[in-house]
Amino acid sequence: MVKNHCLAKSINDAGWYQFRKWLEHFGAKFGRMTVAVNPAYTSQNCSECGETVKKSLSTRTHVCECGCELDRDHNAAINIRNRAISTTGHVGTWIINPFA
Repeated sequence: MVKNHCLAKSINDAGWYQFRKWLEHFGAKFGRMTVAVNPAYTSQNCSECGETVKKSLSTRTHVCECGCELDRDHNAAINIRNRAISTTGHVGTWIINPFA
């Protein structure tokens, strides 16, 4: 753990930045499109109805009033996929496409 919180944030951000760069590199290498998606609230929003269901980090299951019951990470993955699909092709979307 780094005592300087600003430095710790930079270190954590650098790790995710490098991971994203690797994904973009291998996506281009193997002819796959890469889309950057904001992950905010992806585990809180219901992937079925869009309702925000607040939960602590220790809560591992997403349960919504609409009847949707999924693992928290599975719900987040569906939301990330849906965001990527909905933004593809719009102005301002950052897409790395090897065929462009």
